[in-house]
Parts: sequence; structure tokens; C-alpha cells
Amino acid sequence: MRKSSHTQGQEPVRRGPGRPRRGAREGPPTRELILREATALFAARGPEGTSLRDIAARVGIDVSSLHHHFPSKKALYDACFERVHEAERAALAPLVAELARTAPQGGAPFAEALGALAEGFVDFLEEHPHTTFLWLRRWLDPARGTGLDEAYALPLYGEVERALLEAAHAGTVREATPHVTVRSLVWAAHGHVTALAAASPAERERERYEFRVWVRRFLEALYGARPDAGATGAGALAGDGVIIQRPLD
Repeated sequence: MRKSSHTQGQEPVRRGPGRPRRGAREGPPTRELILREATALFAARGPEGTSLRDIAARVGIDVSSLHHHFPSKKALYDACFERVHEAERAALAPLVAELARTAPQGGAPFAEALGALAEGFVDFLEEHPHTTFLWLRRWLDPARGTGLDEAYALPLYGEVERALLEAAHAGTVREATPHVTVRSLVWAAHGHVTALAAASPAERERERYEFRVWVRRFLEALYGARPDAGATGAGALAGDGVIIQRPLD
């Protein structure tokens, strides 16, 4: 006689909301799958063009299961930015720390740290292009979502600005507007990623090479080493006058 899979009189254990099916339990957790698919859809369509039903369908769950992890589309949208921010910070934090460490001494160590940070940022965006498109769609409406900037963009960029200001105060570089410098590099890198997305394989290789050449020349033009390091410190630029802002709060 065939035995029942559960004790007579008892209901079989049902799968809880948001819990993946048995065959999928070896893969990423449901919450991570939701974030991954939601990030891709928000990056491609923006929040207005993406529904929770779309995301649930991509994951292979129903909307009620999605709500088990994220109570609203706004909560999920914010979590997607938090996710890409955590990945970006993990990749760049050591490079930012090295920049801050070398800022007071300037010279080759600071130039190398600055170049490594710029290259690291470009590498990160190339490996995670959805980060660019997620942010670009957010910036299409400058008045909305400023809290996302304050939480997931400005803190990291602010650390770079403070390192540049510290170098300026130490006399190792001449930096008038670090916030413009950082913003210019950030926007240029995002533009580079959009160019890659539309390019053919051969064009992508040329774009990667040419953009990195431009980054090096941009940094050298701003912070290139002075032929004769004087009292202002090795690595300071030649020229008259220097505007040094007050330190960031």
C-alpha cells in the first residue's frame, strides 16, 4: 500500500509567500532576484514604465510574493539604488581611501591614486552598465528623487571632493572647484557607458581606449606635476593665483 507523503488528517506544508520553489532554492534568494530584475527593468524603462507585475513576472513569482519583500514600488525602487550604491562603494572605497591618504603629500603618489580612482570608476560602470542607466533615468527629472542623490551618490563624491580640497590646502595641487571636477568626471563616465551601449564591438574597443586617454589627459591638465617642485609642494601646478574653498562640512 502506497504511503501518503503526509500524515493522515494533516495538510501538507505550503510554500510561504516569497519563498522560492524547491528547484530554485539553490540559486540566489528571492529578494536578490527581485532586486536584480527590478534594477534591469527600472534602468531600461524608468519607474513610470515598470510595474510590479512586470518585475514579478520576470522573477517568476506573483505580486503578493513580491510585496512580502517590498511593500511598494517606491520601496523597491529605492532598494535598487541602495544595491548599486553598495556595489559601487565596495569597489571604490579602497581607492578613495588611498586618494585621501596621499592628498597631503601630493606628487606621484597622489597622481597615481587619482588616476587609479578614475580608472576604477570607469571599470565599475563598464562592468555594471545598469548603474548608468538607472541614474540617467532618475536625472531626467531633476526635481524628483533628490533624496536618492543625497543617500547614494553625494556621500561618495563628497569624499573625493574633500580629498581634493585637502590637497589644495596642503599646497600639493591647485583646485578651485572640486565639486565641478568630480561632477564632470562622473557625467563623462556615464556618457562613455551610453556610447558603449550603442557601439559595435570594434567601436567599443576604440571608445574604451580613447576615453581612458581622455581621462588621463584631463587629470594631467588639472593636476599635472610641475617641472620644479617648490615651496608649495611636489605636484603643485604652475600658474598665478589659487582659489581654495573652505573645507566641506
